[in-house]
Amino acid sequence: MLRLRYSELVVCLAAAGERAMGRSANHVLRAAALAMRLAAAAGLAGSELRNVYYQAQLRFIGCNADTDAIGAIGGDVLALRQAMAPIDARDLRSVVAALVRTVRDARADASAPARYAAVLRALARAAEFDAEIFPGHCEVAQRLGRRLGFDERFVTGLGQLYARWDGKGVPATAGEAILPAVRVVVLAQEMELHHRQGGWEAACSMMRERAGRQLDPALCALAQAAGESLFAGLPEDWEALLALEPAPHEWLEGRSLEAAMRVLSDYASIQSRWLLEHATHVADLARAAANALDLPDDERERLHLAALVHDIGRVAVSTNVWDDPRPLGPSERDSVRRHALHTTQILARAPSLVPLARLAGSAHERVDGSGYARGESGDSLPRAARLLAAADVVAALGEARPYRDAFAPDDIEGIVGNEVTAGRIDRTAAQAVLKARGLLLREPPPARAWPAGLSEREIQVLALLARGRTNKEIARSLGISPKTVGHQVQSAYRKAGVHTRAAATLFAMEHRLLDRAGPG
Repeated sequence: MLRLRYSELVVCLAAAGERAMGRSANHVLRAAALAMRLAAAAGLAGSELRNVYYQAQLRFIGCNADTDAIGAIGGDVLALRQAMAPIDARDLRSVVAALVRTVRDARADASAPARYAAVLRALARAAEFDAEIFPGHCEVAQRLGRRLGFDERFVTGLGQLYARWDGKGVPATAGEAILPAVRVVVLAQEMELHHRQGGWEAACSMMRERAGRQLDPALCALAQAAGESLFAGLPEDWEALLALEPAPHEWLEGRSLEAAMRVLSDYASIQSRWLLEHATHVADLARAAANALDLPDDERERLHLAALVHDIGRVAVSTNVWDDPRPLGPSERDSVRRHALHTTQILARAPSLVPLARLAGSAHERVDGSGYARGESGDSLPRAARLLAAADVVAALGEARPYRDAFAPDDIEGIVGNEVTAGRIDRTAAQAVLKARGLLLREPPPARAWPAGLSEREIQVLALLARGRTNKEIARSLGISPKTVGHQVQSAYRKAGVHTRAAATLFAMEHRLLDRAGPG
């Protein structure tokens, strides 16, 4: 049975978050180690020191939500995040300049009037960041934090992601009401970013400008007094970060491990409304097919877990690529193909997951060598890898994409059959997965009460909302008025205990409600 140290799970989430935010390689690694040094200098110990260790790696755990909205505003999500990273979020002139520059660059091939119109649309929607996007990130981070088993003090810290010392952030928490671990982590990450870009003087200049505004002035003074020695000998490999974890060390296995891997899966899946339940569908198909073929228990477990996280590398590709209905250009196709390599690299940060990482990264390989990212073929693809690849194809064909509708069951069988005949998908694996899909579709839904006391109509509204539909679109789909939809949304939010679309989407994913919205 596979066992995973808890800190290894966190390291995987940190590696994924680093890519999702467009940060430089090992930014989180170095910032986390720096945060531990600052925390020790500030006299933090015990549970507060543990909170610094985990907060430093999970600060951006909620930021993969609402990326479709960010993309609609700024175009290339990763480019926008990279442009915004060194800027004080309350420096309006710099923020607007970075937004305008990113929007223009994202539409470089468009006409001048089209670029101008895109910039105006982006500026008109910029207020959504404070009103919906940033609060959604915090709320998603807190939901994921609870699922990871953190206590409420730590979860509170996850909700202070955009808080500022001067109280002008989101939420408006200010000064020492911001938890010590959060204050240390935010300073450490800003210091690492600016030190990487301009050395110690750049880090000091940033602290002088932001002390008492974004950052805790006492911590800034402490860091400047300590000097550049804070950066001396920071670790360059993730195993060194694992060694910094304060005791006691916890382990995950069995159901707790599966629950943890579902957090990884949901973290990646929430990036695009077109992919919200894809990993879950793949995992269901792979497990059912493995059961039918009577694979050994340990092989079944690895396959199921690998299927849940096989697409975590998608976070390294900007959401606007996944959501684009147009044919992809060469550079976009290359980035899509590299996401499988990112999956392997993210999961391999955990020594215990190295074998699973290779399996998860093989989801897009083909028997004839035409797949990606490693181009493996033939006997180099074990049985589990062949089942995973077949499950991924079958699941994807049954789901809508921005450029096509979901395929009908007969069409899916025909397409997969052609892939088998062409030698790209293993015949035994394809047959097992298709049979599993048929059985899963024929299984009657279990009798159940809807979660949180939601009504059938509220479930439908919530599922459509998670799929990216506006209130007007939901009203047309359900044959009710937009005003009624608004009331249903507010009622569903209240019962589910959420306040933003991002958190409502995660709630729907957690409770397997998305199929109530139909295929697209």
